[in-house]
Parts: sequence; C-alpha cells; structure tokens
Amino acid sequence: MKSFRTLTLTVLATAVLGACAGMPANSMLDQARSDYREAQANGQTPSLAPAELRQAGDALARAEAAQARSDGTATVNQLAYLARQRVALANQTAGRKIAEAEVAAASSERDALRLAARTREADLSARNAAAATRDATAANSAAAESQRQSEAAMRQTANAQQQAAASRQQAADANRQALAAQQQASSAKQQATEAQTAALASQQQTAALQQQATEAEQRRLALEKQLSDLNAKKTERGMVITMGDVLFDTGAAQLKPGGLRNIERLSDFLKKYPQRKAMVEGYTDSIGSDSSNQVLSERRAASVMTALINMGVARNQLSSQGYGEARPVAGNDSSGGRQMNRRVEIVLSDEAGVLSQR
Repeated sequence: MKSFRTLTLTVLATAVLGACAGMPANSMLDQARSDYREAQANGQTPSLAPAELRQAGDALARAEAAQARSDGTATVNQLAYLARQRVALANQTAGRKIAEAEVAAASSERDALRLAARTREADLSARNAAAATRDATAANSAAAESQRQSEAAMRQTANAQQQAAASRQQAADANRQALAAQQQASSAKQQATEAQTAALASQQQTAALQQQATEAEQRRLALEKQLSDLNAKKTERGMVITMGDVLFDTGAAQLKPGGLRNIERLSDFLKKYPQRKAMVEGYTDSIGSDSSNQVLSERRAASVMTALINMGVARNQLSSQGYGEARPVAGNDSSGGRQMNRRVEIVLSDEAGVLSQR
C-alpha cells in the first residue's frame, strides 16, 4: 500500500511539473517545484510522511493550475507559497519520526549496557568464589601436613596472599568497569533527552508552519472579498476598479455626495494595505473639444485622489492621470456608450507596490 501511494505521488508530480514547461516563469512557483522535487528525492520523506507530501503535491497542482489560467502573479505566488509550506510540513513530519526512532534505539542500547555490566559482575563473583574455594582447600591440606611440610605451607600461604591481591585487583577492575558502564548509560540517557527535546522543537516548528499556512490562506480570502466588494476586475494591467459618471455632474469635476461611498470603501482598502499603490485615471466622452476633455479628465482624477488623501490614504500611495476622450470602452455614437466612456478607473498595484504599464 505504501509503494502504491509513493507511485501515485510520483506520477502526480511528474504530470504537474511537465505541464508547467510552456508557462511563463515565476520565481516563487519555481522554488515550490524545487522544494517538492527535493522532498521526493529524500528517501525518508515519501515513506515517513506520505500524506503530508501528497497534500504538498495537491497544493503545487493548484498553483500550477492558477498559473495555467493566468490568474495573476499575486494569486500564483500565494498558492506557490502555500505549496512550499506544505512541503516544509512533510519534511518536518519525517524528521520528527526519525527523531522518535532514534530515541527508541538509545533506550534499547542503554538496557543492553546495563545487562552486560551485570553479567560481568556475576562472572567476576563466580571466579572469586572459585578462587576462594581453592585457597581454602589448599590451606586445610597444609594444616593437616606434618611439621616437615611447614615450609611448603608457608609458601602456599604466600601464594594464597598473592592470589588474594590479584582478586582484589580484579574487584577494583570490575568496579572501574561498572563505573564506566554507568557513565555510558548516563550519556545514553542524556542523548535520549536531547533527542526528545529536538522532537518537541520539531513539533512546535510544524505547528508554527501550519499556523502560518492557515493565516496566509485567511489573508488571501479576506483580500479577495474586499476586491470583490469594490467590484475590482482582473485585467492585463492588474486589478481595475471602474467608477462611472455618477461621481460628477455633467461637465464638472466636483465629487457628488452620492459617489463618496465608493471612494470611502477604496480608502479603507488602501489604508489596510499600505504597500499597495493606486493610479487614478480620468476619462470623458467625445462631446466637447479635445483640450477641454483632457483638462476635465485630469481635474476629475485629481478630485478622486484628493478625496482619498483627505480620508487618510498616504500621498505616496497615489498618482493621477487624465486621458480625455482617449481609450473609450464603448462607442460615442449613443448616449449609453458615452455614459460608459465618462468614467474614473483605479488601477491597483501588486503586493510589492508595482503598477503595470500600458
């Protein structure tokens, strides 16, 4: 079953990475692909964290799909970032399981050292007892011998003393060996404690990564909702908000009270995301001269920018430009078309504050 899951992940990754060959370059997405390949190449991550690696593959597939749909750099970057977080989570899970195995191995080694020490102590005691028995037998035989053998008995006594000294030396050696075994056991216990600490740190880091991924997803959803509330449309220039001629009276550049609500919503958005910039562009229909329409479009764009600044938006976030009757979005041969051409467009930058050029 584990081999089947690994094969499934490999096939999915191959399909996703193959599909991206003809797409535009994206550094965040490239990094996510590289992270995923490295996790697959790691002989431990696919076997120890297959579910997490499969989730990382799914997240990478969503980023690739967004790139294929040309959803925009910000969206692709966001999804690629989530994929990288999933890959990191898979690697952390594998690392935690390896640490747990090392803790178990250290415990087994400590038990084996204790058993070996006890075995050596028992062997030494048996040897000492046997030596003592031999000494006692020799002493009894010497006592029963005649006076003529007293000199031999004295030599035997001297030999017994030497053997006793050797036994004491053996006992001292055994004590040193036991102390060494205790030190080894203490070192193994310290290593086990350090491994447990490392495993706990890995768990905490995994939880932090999961929290970061959740928060990033929540920020992305909140941003999408705010852009939707502003009726922002995705274009080749980025996100564009179109405000019709309800903002101004005909031929005037003074904002009407009814149009201020839309500008207030835009102000709230720009203050919440101060890293984003906005280009305010004014347009008119073809009624009137080119020069008067150019001036009117510039004044209307400046009025909207001034209103945003008065509502608390930073001046360095804003710029304005008038285009007069240029770039119509409908024909000027009907009242409906002219009404659509009388507009103010707000072009939003990406998260890095970069505005797309026409």
